[in-house]
Amino acid sequence: MSLSVFMFYLLSGIILTFSVMSVTTRRILRAAVYLLFVLVATSGLYFLLKYEFMAAVQLTLYAGGIVVLIIFSILLTHHISHRFTRPALMNLLMGIGTAVVGSGLVLATLLTHSFKANNAAELPVDMSAIGNQLLSTGKNGYVLPFELISILLLAAMIAAIIVAKKDKNKNSEI
Repeated sequence: MSLSVFMFYLLSGIILTFSVMSVTTRRILRAAVYLLFVLVATSGLYFLLKYEFMAAVQLTLYAGGIVVLIIFSILLTHHISHRFTRPALMNLLMGIGTAVVGSGLVLATLLTHSFKANNAAELPVDMSAIGNQLLSTGKNGYVLPFELISILLLAAMIAAIIVAKKDKNKNSEI
């Protein structure tokens, strides 16, 4: 087994393990940390596929930005020791059923589709063109969507903090 195949299996195992742990843990801070491990391992897969730009975006934007934002929000609202309640048996069974049906659908699609190798030549990477497109506001530009997403995330974080503080103030008055 070559090193790249070993790394693929290792990163895939990390992604699967921490994804399940992120969903099944009852502590919110642990779920955020497990999500961080999933996103870092995903960037490792991008590096393995030689998509260095996507791996860098994955690390900086998702692992470095979004998860840190989630962790700061948890710490800011003083819900670090918050534990989710156990789901009802019916909800648990419905979730497991949905996961099994979804997994079956994905496997059926993958097994029935014939994947064919492409003999197209690899396109050259022009970093200045990528940089200009990322900073452009014109056609195929990414500045406006990026700014809208950042404003949306800021508004969501502020709203979550206000809701959490409001709930805390109601409990302290009683």
